[in-house]
Amino acid sequence: MNRTTLSLIAATTALAAVTAFAALDGPSASGAAAPEAAAYLPVERTSLLCPAPSISDIADTSYTSFTPVTQGTASSGKAQLQAVDEQSGDGTDNSQTGKGSKNSKNSKNSKGAKKTSDTPLLTPKAPGTPVTGDSSGADTPALIGTADGRFAPGWTVQETTEVAAGTGRGLQGVTCTEADTDFWFPGASTAASRTDYVHLTNPDDSAAVVDIELYGKDGALKSSLGENLTVPPHASKPILLSTLTDQRQPDLTVHVSVRSGRVGASVQALDDKVGGDWLAAAADPAGSLVLPGIPKDATDVRLIAFTPGGDDADLKVRLASPDGLITPAGSETLHVKSGMTTTADLGAVTRGEAGSLVLTPTDQSVPVVAALQVVRGKGDKQETAFIPATAPVGTRATSADNSANGTTLALTAPTATATVKVTASAGSEGGTPTTKTYTIKSGTTEDVPAPVPAGLQGTYALTVEAVSGGPVYASRTLSATESGIPGFTIQTLPSDRGMVAVPKTTQDLSVLQK
Repeated sequence: MNRTTLSLIAATTALAAVTAFAALDGPSASGAAAPEAAAYLPVERTSLLCPAPSISDIADTSYTSFTPVTQGTASSGKAQLQAVDEQSGDGTDNSQTGKGSKNSKNSKNSKGAKKTSDTPLLTPKAPGTPVTGDSSGADTPALIGTADGRFAPGWTVQETTEVAAGTGRGLQGVTCTEADTDFWFPGASTAASRTDYVHLTNPDDSAAVVDIELYGKDGALKSSLGENLTVPPHASKPILLSTLTDQRQPDLTVHVSVRSGRVGASVQALDDKVGGDWLAAAADPAGSLVLPGIPKDATDVRLIAFTPGGDDADLKVRLASPDGLITPAGSETLHVKSGMTTTADLGAVTRGEAGSLVLTPTDQSVPVVAALQVVRGKGDKQETAFIPATAPVGTRATSADNSANGTTLALTAPTATATVKVTASAGSEGGTPTTKTYTIKSGTTEDVPAPVPAGLQGTYALTVEAVSGGPVYASRTLSATESGIPGFTIQTLPSDRGMVAVPKTTQDLSVLQK
């Protein structure tokens, strides 16, 4: 490319940038009116990624898809979930070594992956009504989902798996995620009793290159095995953490960073004795964090925290109870050394009441990521779930796959009293939507009686909307007792990002004459 061509491209780019600046910047000196405020409009397309649910032959998995009704959407659109290709890019089956995913029955195409089937697992018929699907066994692949038009705003898919026995037995649940380039997972482990996988799913047409870093109590675990991992197009890889290091540590922070492309990432944490669950990515590093919805009957709660910056963090630890913020005895503060995973055993911190953990800086604000490992039950009837720090509900958040008796909705307002509207959708097989409004007092957590659709048949979705007041954080707990074991799984409810700010712009070439 010659210099003239480069100059022309540069000039054109500058013109576009200046034009955009003129349209978006404040009023000119001539007294022109300020531009109108950005309009919030429904998103037009959403993509979700669901990891392969289980390595157990006796696993039963259900998928629930739901889109809340949103004003201003297009009249058309569709949503569907389809299986990724189950074969690694080089045509080998190396899923059990943590180097790739399982062989597909389709052709061994070394140029990339293809979907295993053109038939979607789920195809919703209309917003406002959930649709379900199911699978069983260890061969269920990861799924790639897309929704557009009226199905895109707030589209949510829940993957829930029941495993009757063996490693990770109990109830495992995960909200299918959007692709991104950076993920933090405090709470993973390479202990002898744990089998933890990082699931990486690539929705795009080109390969993604990913690094996985592990941080223990003494800092980074040195290993080159997590560098430059390739995830083929439209494919998924489960990476067994114990294959990346020979160090066995009970508490790790996993950092997934994408060098090129983008992926969906989740950690499946399975224990030989106390069940297991999915560990979703924690909220981005921040000085203050909220971890909502610790079950009132939790028998053991463990806090895992990590600061990725160069400074240590000192955190004030408080529990938002139904009566207000209290300080757990013996765990008033937590010192988090830079680059080192730090833990605190909180025991049965909720003491029979609803609770959420609130972390704030004691002095200087230092960005931190954190998660809770929660155990219910005793002896050989224990089960485990995780609560990562999460973002607030914002305008709206959605939880799919709820039942009349097994759902607990926890709401917390850590800084100011808030009013929240909760809507129960129609059931997947019948039922009439219903809505309730709750007021959550400042500094408290409440397990609210979630509304249930009249005449419910099947499962239903809960949509949480912040009406007024301070920020609200939420989580949903699903419970199902099998053989006397209190199986449960917890999903946080950050904003579903169904609406996006679209600035009103106009061209103003007069700025070029000044």
